[in-house]
Amino acid sequence: MIARSLHMRWIALASFASVSCGADIRVGADVATIAEAIGRAEPGDTIHLEPKVYRECAEFAGVQGSPGKPITLDGHGATLDGSDPLDPADWREVSPGLFANDNLLPKLNTAIIDRWFFLWDGRMNHMGRTAKGKKAALARPEELKAGEWTFARDSSREQPSSREIFGTFFLKLAVGQTLDAARIAAPVRSAGVLMRGDNKHLVIRNLTATHAYNDGFNVHGDCRDVAFENIAAIECGDDGISGHETAEYRIDGLVSIGNSTGITDIGEARTRYNRVLIADCLAYDLYFWERGRYQLSNAIILSSAEQPFVVEGRDGHGCTVELDNVLFRRIGPPAPARFMRPVIVKATRLTMDGIGIEGDADVTLDDSVIDGRPTMPEDRGAEQAELMRIVPRPPAGAIPERRPPRQ
Repeated sequence: MIARSLHMRWIALASFASVSCGADIRVGADVATIAEAIGRAEPGDTIHLEPKVYRECAEFAGVQGSPGKPITLDGHGATLDGSDPLDPADWREVSPGLFANDNLLPKLNTAIIDRWFFLWDGRMNHMGRTAKGKKAALARPEELKAGEWTFARDSSREQPSSREIFGTFFLKLAVGQTLDAARIAAPVRSAGVLMRGDNKHLVIRNLTATHAYNDGFNVHGDCRDVAFENIAAIECGDDGISGHETAEYRIDGLVSIGNSTGITDIGEARTRYNRVLIADCLAYDLYFWERGRYQLSNAIILSSAEQPFVVEGRDGHGCTVELDNVLFRRIGPPAPARFMRPVIVKATRLTMDGIGIEGDADVTLDDSVIDGRPTMPEDRGAEQAELMRIVPRPPAGAIPERRPPRQ
């Protein structure tokens, strides 16, 4: 399985911060859960996971280390899996091969349904729907074929003042097949790592998040001095990682594969990404918007998303995006990057292979090659040999089967 294959391979790539000594908290030995460890941690402490799969979200809500003494979560190659196998006792067979569940999650809203998927024998089944991209209409239960699912909304139970919705999930199996035999799992957790509130002086490293219905790494609030090192987000319902509001963080070593969007940052966030690999996204590879400041360096993006790269403002305000040594290679159908006023894009050593640029933003290109055309005759673009040496590699089997390349 993709998530279980992401253990020790990247540990040698970690960039370990120099911190003052503190206590070691071992999940499974000193405490039972990740949540208990986070609640106990003090400045300078390190929470240690084992290189195995945890079905738990690592949630940080107002967790604060101190300058030079961060609180560290070291996964040691662990995977945080957002999905749980279905319990057949929770489902009823309403007709031959058609199973229904009215209470799969405690609460639902349209955002969850737009991101939803099931895992069928370990493979994502989106039914042609993705969070920020195209969404096929939900089928009627009686229209389903074996291996398909849908959601039927019950508007009669909804309140006008609430965003909560109600309804029933349906799964269609081959007649005579049991839910146990089908090996289906549901993404019941919203994220692998979730931050909200004022989090400060934190290090999250050597960790993979997979199969959450929202983001692999979801960062909200007023974060300061937060570092992610050697992390991966694999096959989540929305973004591999996403910064919101006034969050500030830095990343050294990110693999984002098979998510709806590789990276999405919004609001007034301040983010810095270094050593990044993005592949097999569905809606966007990169999406930066509103009024933040975003930096991306030493990155390879294998682009097959509906939209490869979008930068846009909101309500007359724009963000700034800075790129250095980035290779963007289009392997899906033709699609341009779109940079819309009033944003600012500054790029050095950028290669966009098979991707042009559209829009009216303020764009500065230095030593760059765009859709096969150097910005100046001597420009060479990204240092591809250097990128192949320093950018994290995906583990074997982590990239799903490719769509046909652009002809």
